[in-house]
Amino acid sequence: MSNGEYYTPAITWWESFSNDFYQNFIYDDRWQWMLNGLWITLQVSVIGILLGIVLGIIIAVMRMTKVDFFHKFGLGFLDKISNWLLFWISYVYLDIIRGTPAVTQLLIWHFAIRPILGVDPIVTAMIAIGINSSAYVAEIIRAGVLSIDKGQTEAGRTLGLSTFTTMATIVMPQAVKNILPTLVNEFIVLIKETAILGFAALDDLNRAARHITANTLDVWTPLVVAAIMYYIVIKILTIFLRMLERRLRKADVR
Repeated sequence: MSNGEYYTPAITWWESFSNDFYQNFIYDDRWQWMLNGLWITLQVSVIGILLGIVLGIIIAVMRMTKVDFFHKFGLGFLDKISNWLLFWISYVYLDIIRGTPAVTQLLIWHFAIRPILGVDPIVTAMIAIGINSSAYVAEIIRAGVLSIDKGQTEAGRTLGLSTFTTMATIVMPQAVKNILPTLVNEFIVLIKETAILGFAALDDLNRAARHITANTLDVWTPLVVAAIMYYIVIKILTIFLRMLERRLRKADVR
């Protein structure tokens, strides 16, 4: 067998790969579909996690805070009613959001609520993702707060601070160290969960890859490139998470 025959398979493979790459990404500027899809994915992920943090804090506070305001005026029963309402509203919220699939929630927002609101699909997608994330963020925050010794809360109350002030100025600053790494991990999970956005007619990264497949009939190349793009974004966040955890460990040692 001649030397030329040894190199023929490699050349053939390279030519095939080059042709597939050209058809999938260069022709008709299809690479822009992937970048636009990545941009939509990141937009929904970032706004979703920010909304999730805001709502998660509210729900966590509702579950943990004990109202003790009205007893000063001889209306202690109102404190009991308030605490009962706060607990059950937060409990039902968490139970429903965590007990139903994210894609079902997204479809409800897209097909049932969006026509009423009259907003773009990306807006309701952000809301749906944010609400879904908030249920998990709330539990992350609650677990972080519960990890702090009860003596910290009792000390604040002994000094005459209200429950809210004790939580905000004493407990939460300490709990943040426990919350941050898990919160970043939730963001990583959220990015992967946005692959469902195609169900809401959004051209996210996953749907962009399927659009290219529909035009080129090449299933392999677009999906592999989409997976690589997801991997790069998540790898960057994972590295950031490790750096954050190392910094927090050093702070604890000090």
